[in-house]
Amino acid sequence: MSALLLLVLSAAEPGPVRVASKAFTESVIVGELVTDVLQRRGLSAEHLRGLGGTRVVWDALVRGDVDVYPEYTGTLSEEIFAGRVRPDALGPALAAAGIELGPPLGFEDGYALGMREDVADRLGIRRISDLRAHAGLRFGFSNEFVDRADGWRALQKAYGLPQSQVNGLDHELAYRGLRAGALDVVDLYSTDPEIQAERLRVLEDDRHHFPEYRAVLLVRADLERRVPGARAALEALRDRIDAPAMIALNARARLDRVPEVTVAGDFLRSRLGEATATPGPAPPGPARRILGRLGEHLTLVGVSLGLSLLVAIPLGVLAARRRRVGQAVLAAVGVVQTIPSLALLVLMIPLLGIGTKPAIAALFLYGLLPIVRNTHAGLVGIAPDLRESADALGLPPLFRLLRVELPLASPSILAGVKTSAVIAVGTATLGALVGAGGFGQPILTGIRLADTGLLLEGALPAAALALGVEAAFDGLEWVVVPRGLRIRPEEPR
Repeated sequence: MSALLLLVLSAAEPGPVRVASKAFTESVIVGELVTDVLQRRGLSAEHLRGLGGTRVVWDALVRGDVDVYPEYTGTLSEEIFAGRVRPDALGPALAAAGIELGPPLGFEDGYALGMREDVADRLGIRRISDLRAHAGLRFGFSNEFVDRADGWRALQKAYGLPQSQVNGLDHELAYRGLRAGALDVVDLYSTDPEIQAERLRVLEDDRHHFPEYRAVLLVRADLERRVPGARAALEALRDRIDAPAMIALNARARLDRVPEVTVAGDFLRSRLGEATATPGPAPPGPARRILGRLGEHLTLVGVSLGLSLLVAIPLGVLAARRRRVGQAVLAAVGVVQTIPSLALLVLMIPLLGIGTKPAIAALFLYGLLPIVRNTHAGLVGIAPDLRESADALGLPPLFRLLRVELPLASPSILAGVKTSAVIAVGTATLGALVGAGGFGQPILTGIRLADTGLLLEGALPAAALALGVEAAFDGLEWVVVPRGLRIRPEEPR
């Protein structure tokens, strides 16, 4: 009876509201604001920050992996609904996907093109249409802008721009290229603090290509039923952040290097009159952060490598025993290896959602080829006379495989496992884009905020872990590989 009561109580207790944000500073700040507002009203909330681009976060919302995230009306109209839905008619289209249009935040953050003021003055450029006369200008756009429905291709067609080559890169890195003179024209967000700080010229959209990008919250339609009071808490942000305030928030995070959680908390206290939340535990220092990330990273690598071993070694044995089947197996795992790691990671999201599952699945697939190939090579490379000796002794096939062939092939197999493990350590950093944590989180945050310290906080431990893994496998060779196979012949005298 008591167990049944506990089950009922646990089912009735609402879970945390899962707030998501995209991988750029403004979205992360708003995500922190939403999370903080919910928590100040006594609701459990967690922030999955910097999950990636529009499609990643939108798909996570539709799947129910997250409950709320900040979006822009122009992005919804042009990117999500591919121009089929007007910005003023988004409600029904969202409802069909189980989503509600939450409170507007009070500011607009639209796309624009920008140049350094001195370069624009020298070339006499004030409007986007003026770019037609300067085909040699170097364009650098954020990766998402290059491929968006309302992005570069549509803009090029609308203005008849002759530039055919553009560089796709991280939004914050584009500013560095502009500052260094490596780029001439970049895409801007209208609330970017760099526009004023670096005296950039925002080019006039004289053909009105870009739609209105009003900031709103997108909310799961079932959120209020699951977490009563959540929608009322979100209403505290309705029209409370104007464009100058958002620019100031972005500037504190990106130019003054203040953590986004601090930026959000200070804003809620000073501008919205929110009471100070109950202080939580002190933020962890660098050592504790690195140890926490190490645990997350090792989980991703360890689980995926274990799964790869369970599948790849039998596949390698099959490939060695059945020649035609082996060719197909080697070709299949080889094709998987040619898929870019980021693309493979994103392909996992519709199947497994966000978090550690898609990251582990992608790392598992990437780990197959080195182990399968080396298992196959080790087995087929066994000397024929050794095979004949095993046959002459009348050893059963399974016994011969386990006690003779696999031990003889163990140096090659272990080399493949080591290669797979080192690849997994490096590739696992991309898991941060889907909320899997690990050392990729400080790396991506450091890139986004141009914070070298944060970037190194992820990059150096990841590199050290890769070296440590390689050294560990070198030591494991003395345990796994039979002694006779570890003895190297003497060099000729």
